Amino acid sequence: MCDICLRTPCHNRCPNAPEPPVVCLCCQCGNEIYEGEELYIINDERWCEECVTDCRTTAEIEKVEYDDD
Repeated sequence: MCDICLRTPCHNRCPNAPEPPVVCLCCQCGNEIYEGEELYIINDERWCEECVTDCRTTAEIEKVEYDDD
């Protein structure tokens, strides 16, 4: 039993808990994206939340309109 969270296995917020597994790497910055974190797939590329946010604020994004027909 953990002496901090008093659980077996440790609670996921406990400092003794193991790191969550890496799901993939961000294609933009190369940082690891862990299980449970936001993941964006754009044109079959995996992006972390920080890079998507930076892209939205620094790049001009073209609005795409779709016809219902």
